[in-house]
Amino acid sequence: MKTKHAVTLFEALSSGTRLDLFRLLIRHAPAGLVAGDIARLLNVSASNLSFHLKALAHAGLITMEKEGKFLRYRAEIPLMLDLIAYLTSECCSGNPAQCSNYREASRVEPAVLPDHG
Repeated sequence: MKTKHAVTLFEALSSGTRLDLFRLLIRHAPAGLVAGDIARLLNVSASNLSFHLKALAHAGLITMEKEGKFLRYRAEIPLMLDLIAYLTSECCSGNPAQCSNYREASRVEPAVLPDHG
């Protein structure tokens, strides 16, 4: 991943509403959610939701699929994992033991961030 692409993704996630929306779609993967359910769960108006969905879709962080008269939205989890890899790929380069110390000091559950060192 290029830095410019990572910046675009971070900009798309820089709103509290968009971050909550993206996390909600991650939680409901792989099925995703229709817009009405998203609006209800996040307690946002349809017009406000539309604005945020458009920003995330433009960045490629979510996809939408027509289901009859509804649109179903899904998080692009492979892209999220690419972004995480971009952030962590050079951490403690050449010294996996040091990364293990950071992992232990973090609040991340071991199952979420397994130790491959």
